[in-house]
Amino acid sequence: QLLFLNQLQKDLEEVKELLTKATRKRVRDVLMTEKHKLELEIKNQPPQKPKEVAEEDKSSLGGYTVKINNYGWDQSDKFIKIYISLNGVQKLPAENVQVNFTERSFDLLVRNLNGKNYTMTFNNLLKPISVEGSSRKIKTDTVLVMCKKKREEKWECLTQVEKESKEKEKAAYDTSDPSEGLMNLLKKMYAEGDDEMKRTINKAWVESREKQSKGDIPMDI
Repeated sequence: QLLFLNQLQKDLEEVKELLTKATRKRVRDVLMTEKHKLELEIKNQPPQKPKEVAEEDKSSLGGYTVKINNYGWDQSDKFIKIYISLNGVQKLPAENVQVNFTERSFDLLVRNLNGKNYTMTFNNLLKPISVEGSSRKIKTDTVLVMCKKKREEKWECLTQVEKESKEKEKAAYDTSDPSEGLMNLLKKMYAEGDDEMKRTINKAWVESREKQSKGDIPMDI
């Protein structure tokens, strides 16, 4: 669709140029008819949504595309600020750094930085943002994404997924029995740990069982 629209616009430009050179009335009438026809066709083309443009940009990228996972963030009363480190990004043309915002998400696309393209997607933001008030700034080796809060309130995290994960983790350890909370923590450390961590926990477990059997400690940890 975008390619077709570009072709129509080029045709219209050429017709206008020919009109400036044409002297015969019949030729001018034919060109004027074509000019009106092209203008009407361009006018009737459906507008492209920003999201669609962003998706088309991604699908037509040349070169190697890198998904950005590392970032830092901060907030003020009015903005959530996401900092993305990209060496040399300030040397790019401004149009090579694009951000598409929705009320609960944003997509970042950085084109042709040192021969690579970079993308980052944040979905399901914790709270709604103002699309019109949000923007991006290019600083030395950094892209700063400014998400305008719809309400001036503190965010405890960036996304709804992070919030749910924190609540589940807190619920697992927030028990009336301290030994149960400790057991839950040890289970989590064991499940997520490497071999060395598992050996350490197993050793501590065996030693605690031995001490308990000797009556050195009253409680099973």
